Amino acid sequence: MSRSATGSPGRSERWGAWGALSRLPILVVGGGPVGLALAGDLGWRGVSCLLVEQSDGSIYQPRMDLVGIRTMEFCRRWGIVDRVEASPYPRDRPQDNVYVTSLCGGWELGRERMPSMGEDRPPPESPQKRERCPQNMFDPILRDWAVSFPSVSLRYRCRLVGFTEETERVVAEVEDVASGRRERITASYLVGCDGAASAVRERLGLRMLGNPVLTYTTNLIFRCPDFDTIHDKGRGYRFMFIGPEGTWATIVAINGRDQWRMSIIGSAEPRELTTDEIRAAIRRAVGRDFAYEILSVVPWIRRELAAERYGSGRAFIAGDAAHAMSPTGGFGMNTGIGDAVDLSWKLAATLGGWGGPALLEAYSAERQPVGIRNVTEASGNLRRTISPGENPAITDDTREGAQVRAEVGRRFAATMRREWFTLGIHLGYRYEGSPICWPDGTEAPPDDPNTYVPTARPGGRAPHVWLADGRSTLDLYGPAFTLLRLGGADPQPLVEAAGKRGVPLTVVTLREEAVRVAYERQLVLVRPDGHVAWRADAPPGDPLAVIDRVRGAGP
Repeated sequence: MSRSATGSPGRSERWGAWGALSRLPILVVGGGPVGLALAGDLGWRGVSCLLVEQSDGSIYQPRMDLVGIRTMEFCRRWGIVDRVEASPYPRDRPQDNVYVTSLCGGWELGRERMPSMGEDRPPPESPQKRERCPQNMFDPILRDWAVSFPSVSLRYRCRLVGFTEETERVVAEVEDVASGRRERITASYLVGCDGAASAVRERLGLRMLGNPVLTYTTNLIFRCPDFDTIHDKGRGYRFMFIGPEGTWATIVAINGRDQWRMSIIGSAEPRELTTDEIRAAIRRAVGRDFAYEILSVVPWIRRELAAERYGSGRAFIAGDAAHAMSPTGGFGMNTGIGDAVDLSWKLAATLGGWGGPALLEAYSAERQPVGIRNVTEASGNLRRTISPGENPAITDDTREGAQVRAEVGRRFAATMRREWFTLGIHLGYRYEGSPICWPDGTEAPPDDPNTYVPTARPGGRAPHVWLADGRSTLDLYGPAFTLLRLGGADPQPLVEAAGKRGVPLTVVTLREEAVRVAYERQLVLVRPDGHVAWRADAPPGDPLAVIDRVRGAGP
């Protein structure tokens, strides 16, 4: 039997013996957080899918540990916020970012103080806040939630061999890794969430645009239960090491307790570090010998890439298969979760018969610009990380050395704030020019990575407002379209038009002034992914045209 990310039995038995499954709506390839989120969101919408993952689901090096604020808003609608907050990551660990020459005997150049997860509070713009939940903790939460839906099944140790895209179906060949037994599976749609080396993307012939190599970096996880006590720099989340050559490494509290991830940044020139070099790097960063155990070493390439398209027809890509970015900023997985939610409702609508022929085409049109935006910002964060450059005197115990350290620390602390405060990146993405949104001619607020300006303009995330009953407006938006009625305008023409087209629509009437101020119009149509599709102060002159546009069947 296959094993899950925590070693518990997988759910492949739901499909019975090999060969028992002949046709399913959606085949998801890849069981990382994006694939699991897509499978779960489909299940939440009542859509059947099968996820295949070639590994056993075990996480040897967590590739992410930040669950961003928008992803937490999705977790809120999925009902799993409490599970994320209850993950083993300690709630009392300060999230400080500390800039040092070394931990023992070195100098602290600066510190961005950040509250622990237990002390942090949501900003006014959201009912949620970001959470620290590494992949080896987050994936099992997503997996258990996904398989709680009877329409979702997972097969671990099952790899995609190949697939053929036909007019009305996709025929895939998969292989049981343990036995080598192969099976053909027919699906209506296939989605590749299979990572940066995506076989689905390669099969579709989708080019990756951008810079294929930013740095050759080496990550290692080491175990040291008393790491906080062997140095004098105090507790923190991330330590960034700056030497005479510039920023050369980071160490982060990957599980908040006894496991630490060191990243040796490297350069654009390929170089594989020896064990002696890795141990010397640890010794240099910490500044003394100490007892530790290296659990894993993974060399990897930091990239700046986005796919030219995210698929079409019956096969699509999402997550790292669609965009490969530097982890500086923690945007990668969170961007991928956004891909999954955007694609999920479009697949559900198409399979449900009310999605028009242009709906799935809009997936690439909406998400590819967001991917490019976030990839670009992540690369900018890398440049800011290495911005100190060469400072030969930075470790000298001299007056000149002290002056260099003060200046480098001041400049670096100011520069790095752009990466530490990114509400605009996580909440401020908008589907400008989307073919399935109806623009209202208003001016867009600035797209600033640090500052988020809530807006109910079509294409934007529907703003959060607390309601008198304790709910957020975000809690109103479910698997159907939601029509907010915030004044006296008549919603009936849109209700009737949606009924004629079979589009699920829920009308919510609110009289609260704060909501009216935030949404600015009397009628606001919110999509099943929580983004605004249309708004006005009166019913549209041609309500069928509006409904056809937002369901992907209009001009």
